[in-house]
Amino acid sequence: MARQRDISLLLHIKPSKHWYLLTCSLLVLSNRHECRSNLHSEERKGPVEEKHVPFFEVETNMILVDTCGDLYGEGDTSFDLVYKAKANVLGDAFQRMGMGKYQWHLFCLTGLGWFSDNLWPIVTGLLLQPTMNEFRYQGAWIKVAQAVGALVGCVFWGVSSDIWGRRWAFNFTLFITGVFAMAAGASPNALVLCALVASWNVGVGGNLPVDSAVFLEFIPPTHQYLLTVLSIWWAFGQLVGSLVAWPLFVNFSCASEDDCPRSSNQGWRYFLFCMGGLMTLLFFLRFFVFHLYESPKFLMSRGRDSEAVEVVRAIARYNGKESSLTVDVLTRCDELAQQEIESGPIPANDTSAKAALWRTLRMLSGSHVKALFATPKIAFTTALLIVIWALIGLAFPLYTGFIPLFLSTRGADFGDGSIDVTYRNQVILSVVGLPGALIAGWMVDLPYLGRKGTLATSTIATGVLLFAATTARSSNAFLGWNCAYSVTSNIMYGVLYAISPELFPAKNRGTGSALVASANRILGALAPIVAIYTNLTTSVPIYVAGSCFIVAGLLAFLIPFEPRGKASI
Repeated sequence: MARQRDISLLLHIKPSKHWYLLTCSLLVLSNRHECRSNLHSEERKGPVEEKHVPFFEVETNMILVDTCGDLYGEGDTSFDLVYKAKANVLGDAFQRMGMGKYQWHLFCLTGLGWFSDNLWPIVTGLLLQPTMNEFRYQGAWIKVAQAVGALVGCVFWGVSSDIWGRRWAFNFTLFITGVFAMAAGASPNALVLCALVASWNVGVGGNLPVDSAVFLEFIPPTHQYLLTVLSIWWAFGQLVGSLVAWPLFVNFSCASEDDCPRSSNQGWRYFLFCMGGLMTLLFFLRFFVFHLYESPKFLMSRGRDSEAVEVVRAIARYNGKESSLTVDVLTRCDELAQQEIESGPIPANDTSAKAALWRTLRMLSGSHVKALFATPKIAFTTALLIVIWALIGLAFPLYTGFIPLFLSTRGADFGDGSIDVTYRNQVILSVVGLPGALIAGWMVDLPYLGRKGTLATSTIATGVLLFAATTARSSNAFLGWNCAYSVTSNIMYGVLYAISPELFPAKNRGTGSALVASANRILGALAPIVAIYTNLTTSVPIYVAGSCFIVAGLLAFLIPFEPRGKASI
């Protein structure tokens, strides 16, 4: 009787809300998945008017997550009805499973992608001074090589993860990075060094588009805030790079370019051997120690429902639990869709080789990109994210990528620009930035801030602090402003890396992440060119970077969706 009463309530939903009917009917009829109405049972007697349509939610000890809906809202029909229903069913399965061993292990292993993403820009920044001394070239070109390689990587790995799956991209990005970085340690000249820098960044560029999608698609909706907390690994990347570089560069580097043969300047080479070796070790840890299952949402989006269900059940067993999800529940989506969609039945899924080839060609033709601009509201969101990522992509490397050089030149102006003091200050900045990720994870679930508010305020604060840094009249004051910048920029990037994949549906998530990351890398490639023509010994690059941060923060307020408390699909 209770089930019939729930169904009668659902039937009062408007025809324009078919996907609500489809998803919640499935969860009720399956005997294993239930939607709980926020109406008390004693208030459900008698006919229910349309204005009393129940809001379905799962209550947790943190926030309320609407697991029967999604962040795009009830009236948005731009995404496939069946896909939405199945995505919500899978999300509910992970919600019931909870945050178990598999998810926490994945938190650590996907964190290595964040670790790598910040480590390697720091590496190229640390390489500037010693390689300029040895090869006597315009050091900004190494940053151009970094940006070009990362651009190629984020486009290739992001799009390919939506076509061929997450597993291979997830595993091999670290391997490519490690192999080419170790090879770069033997570079005989600046040209070879820049070529190898571009090559290892092909691997680096794929880390976040893929790793954020992987993590988001395996965790329960109530724990999506952990995508923000993952940025603590990003801060650790900077810290590890700075700690390893400090003794190597101090003891095995030339003081200036006046007398700098290779034999006296081995520090940066040892550094690349260490960091490349570390990436290779982490690849073996991912590939041979941990078994990554293919994303259930990716499998479902490719018509492989039985494999998706088996993955969910296997992860539940890994966590010491049992999942009651069955293929019948996902199959029921297709059956109900045929009954509900007025435009006609959904064609049967063709599993032939010819059909598989055609689906791949259609994806390569740009349908994933078109889906991100399917309606004015979604197109506006995608465009805003692209602009925000692009502005931050110019600002962040323009300043952070040259921090060791800024610390050295400003220190020299203040009378303490030695190699030891420069890298000591770099380590201090790395340590101070660590709490940023934890602060971000707390702020994104605050009712009056959420993802949007946290992103906007932290980005504006980051820009303001850069302007403030130009007022420093001592080395310690300059270091102090940079410490504050380190905290706010870690908060900013933590939220930015989380909100973007949350706003994209799983079947287009890799492409969407690749699109915004590409904008970030393209503008990042311009950063060293701006640096060349604005003179790194002046404050002009800092003014440009600060202005970009402030504009990006203001634009973040305009994002029409707030992912807080909503399940990603």
